Amino acid sequence: MKLRTLLPLVATVVMFGLVRAHAGDVKVIANSSVRPDSITAAELRSLFLGEKRSLNDGSHIEPVLAKRGTAHEAFLKRYLGKSDDALQTYYRTLVFTGTGLMPKVLSSDVEIVTYVAQTKGAIGYVDVSTPAEGVKVLTILQNGSKGERRLLTRVEPEYPETLLKLRIGGTVRLEVTVSAKGAVESVTVLGGNPILGEAAAKAAKQWVYSPWPTQTHIEVAIPFEPHP
Repeated sequence: MKLRTLLPLVATVVMFGLVRAHAGDVKVIANSSVRPDSITAAELRSLFLGEKRSLNDGSHIEPVLAKRGTAHEAFLKRYLGKSDDALQTYYRTLVFTGTGLMPKVLSSDVEIVTYVAQTKGAIGYVDVSTPAEGVKVLTILQNGSKGERRLLTRVEPEYPETLLKLRIGGTVRLEVTVSAKGAVESVTVLGGNPILGEAAAKAAKQWVYSPWPTQTHIEVAIPFEPHP
């Protein structure tokens, strides 16, 4: 590609990346001891609301909350469906009735990354632009329209070279239409950097899910994390 053609593209990508960095997008991170690379939104919600304390594979999980911030607000809205005040009231009720405990609360994304990296079973969330060295970024899978389908074969997306060199990352949201037999029939990009979205969609089209009585539509969040 000629430099004259590349420069406008790079400028657009950089600008888009800057906008996304301030949009309150969020990524879910976990300690390396957490075996799965993905988790359903329903399972994530149950863990942070104290309805369960382990993953489906039996792994004990310790959820970690942010004290405030745009990532905190985005996480509560997208995955818990509660405001911060409502969540605090919910936790106080759990503690008062003896049915649950208040999760650990940390003040900054850096503290959350450090704690999650050092604590077995820890899961937290940070702004999508926060470096996540020493932890794994989980892919969030939404439940299918008729229930939960298991992802049997996952192909990882190729990170676009230009964005990788510029260290531009982000989370892409996809809607994946899956046939009854488990093949991906179509993929729609719902949000995120369009160049990353194209790479994510290309990979998702190769995924294979468990069979199900009917066609389902599954929302997926795929993180792109630039590394040094």
